[in-house]
Amino acid sequence: MSQARIYQRSKNATQSGRARSGAWILEFMSDTAMPVDPLTGWNGSLDTQHQVQLSFPSVDAARAYAARHGIDAHVVPAPQPKLKLQAYADNFR
Repeated sequence: MSQARIYQRSKNATQSGRARSGAWILEFMSDTAMPVDPLTGWNGSLDTQHQVQLSFPSVDAARAYAARHGIDAHVVPAPQPKLKLQAYADNFR
């Protein structure tokens, strides 16, 4: 049985827009360690399933997909955004 995690995509830090930030991602987790290639020093693996990311409009749709395909998935709750409210006049105090 494969394992996966479901999380909500966060806002891109380099952009001001919020496009695609509400999508929920189902990402497979690798069961085996990635061995280091002795020639190049890169990590490698024969398991390509951990490269797959599926996008869903809601967490319920992602859970339903995981249940339908027999995937053991756990949901990582989305972090609450921290708002720092600051007035321009605070610069001159």
